[in-house]
Amino acid sequence: MTETQHHKLSAIIPAYNEAGRVGRVVRQTRRYVDEVLVVDDGSRDATREEAHKAGAEVVANRFQKGYIGAIKTGFQEATGEILITLDADGEHDPADIPKLVEPIIAGEADLVLGGRPSIPRPSERFLGWLARMRVRGVRDVGTGFRALRRDLARKLELRGRCTCGTFVLEAALLGARVREVPVRGRPPLIPKRRRILWEHGPQAVYVLRLLLRPRFLRRRDTSHGGSAAGE
Repeated sequence: MTETQHHKLSAIIPAYNEAGRVGRVVRQTRRYVDEVLVVDDGSRDATREEAHKAGAEVVANRFQKGYIGAIKTGFQEATGEILITLDADGEHDPADIPKLVEPIIAGEADLVLGGRPSIPRPSERFLGWLARMRVRGVRDVGTGFRALRRDLARKLELRGRCTCGTFVLEAALLGARVREVPVRGRPPLIPKRRRILWEHGPQAVYVLRLLLRPRFLRRRDTSHGGSAAGE
């Protein structure tokens, strides 16, 4: 349960084959939000049952849509005024949720990124460098731990191979005030094999297309305190 009496908080947890992890994440997350929504993206294990037993509302995609499709399903189904996305594998610490939502509740931001202590992949750091050409004050544009207003979430198209760079740029194009706060990083509850993210190559093309949108080209460096691009 959340202490923010006048703002309903919904956590969205996309999940694919996360049995053994997702239940603990749900139980920890419930302490800080009013609603936990797990979007099961075609899991072949007990993800759905484990999440439900832990106290989550479970929405199952009819077919596998991938991470972007899963969080967009969550955006449509969640009922909170402020939405939080976090991963099902335990790498994000739900205890950081109050820190994420604070700038939104204070009226200082519309989207808050949870900046990881380090960004492991050079390709993610490159996409961050591109995004900072238009959105100041952000470093971790590939984080999956974020909070945003529901009305903003439902306007995002999220075109691309992943959300790296495009999430924050689309939000800025919609006039959102973007902030980043540091969060803790944790190893996954059960180690997972990491693959090289080859999609970051094509993803850079999507980021560049957003950077060339007329709105960004007109605004360029006009952003300052309280602006969509942050500081």
